[in-house]
Amino acid sequence: QVQLVESGGGSVQPGGSLRLSCAASRSIFSINAMGWYRQAPGKQRELVAVITSGGSINYADSVKGRFTISRDNAKNTVYLQMNSLKPEDTAVYYCNAYLLSPVVTDYWGQGTQVTVSS
Repeated sequence: QVQLVESGGGSVQPGGSLRLSCAASRSIFSINAMGWYRQAPGKQRELVAVITSGGSINYADSVKGRFTISRDNAKNTVYLQMNSLKPEDTAVYYCNAYLLSPVVTDYWGQGTQVTVSS
């Protein structure tokens, strides 16, 4: 079992920055992949960024060059640094932990709201 708690959301003007944090209830060292997803009103949840235990990183095309995902294994925390925010980044952002063993399992946080508006 993994409990995930997101923080760092809020309201910001276009062009601003926010840093989201996802604190896990156990060591993330052996978690196969941790990622950030988002869901805007009326839309499906979509992948924003993912980082694997081996350090591989992937981003959605819409956030490349603006968002940075990172993990601190010592703090059991994953971060999402979001720069040059746009109104279309407005969504609830969810942290995800993906494990392959003992069975394939997804864990989700409760979500944190990010609103980009002037």
